[in-house]
Amino acid sequence: MTDTDRLAQTRYYIMTLARISGAAGAVFGIVILARATQWGDQVIGGALTLGSLFEMAVVPRALAARWRSPPGPDLPKP
Repeated sequence: MTDTDRLAQTRYYIMTLARISGAAGAVFGIVILARATQWGDQVIGGALTLGSLFEMAVVPRALAARWRSPPGPDLPKP
């Protein structure tokens, strides 16, 4: 495996980990929300759920955009 392949594999795993951690956070937030008896606990559960869903949607795409190869002579422009 070349260095370029290892770098691509590592970046893929990092983006996947961001998705998994967002899903775990969303599930944890839903559990908190479901078991909440007070208003403050419900707010914390809802905020955690929404923040985790936002993380799942934005972070992997931002990382992919940051790590995208610049267009060169052999790559077409998007």
